[in-house]
Amino acid sequence: MKQRPFDRAEHVYRNDAFAEMVKDAVRFFNGTPVLPLPPPVSFLGRGVYAIYYTGSNPLYARYAELNRTAYDFPIYVGKAVPKGWRQSRASDTDENQSSELFSRMRQHHNSMKLAPNLNADHFMCRFVIFEHTGSDMISTVEAALIKLNRPLWNTAMDGFGNHDPGKGRYEQARSDWDVVHPGRKWADKCNGVPKTKTVILKRIKSHLSTLGKLK
Repeated sequence: MKQRPFDRAEHVYRNDAFAEMVKDAVRFFNGTPVLPLPPPVSFLGRGVYAIYYTGSNPLYARYAELNRTAYDFPIYVGKAVPKGWRQSRASDTDENQSSELFSRMRQHHNSMKLAPNLNADHFMCRFVIFEHTGSDMISTVEAALIKLNRPLWNTAMDGFGNHDPGKGRYEQARSDWDVVHPGRKWADKCNGVPKTKTVILKRIKSHLSTLGKLK
């Protein structure tokens, strides 16, 4: 078979219908009720969530100001996917329902409670549950929300969503989030060289200076 000349256009996939589907999911997400973090009642499901700051910490005063009248500026966006998703991309079904989404938000609340310079009650959340084949959209919608909102704890300050890396894997450095908000015992075991707090705070200040100007 004779090889054809390379044409990049033959490899580019476009689907306006899919793009509109993602936009529709984002619109639905932005219209869901805002609840305390974690939500007051446990529930089954997987999906995408956002966390909003509303407290009095001077470091995040800009978020509290912007979210005073409407929750339009999340400080973090995350996802909870079906077990085995990374290996087999298994979709959510009636048979494998569990509470990953609620559990993930509760874990975040616990991280906040460990930080001496945060009040865990100063955070709210909203979320969308994706079921059945819709669960295959979870990562796509999460990425769209991060791109749209540029949440601080996803972009300029990493590590909030980290887990304990486990025994034998503590050679890595503490994350930016753990430098600014110490308290997670497993993070103290990380013996790599982290960024200095001064450098991280400078990045946070720069990020916050643009917050609200891009919407």
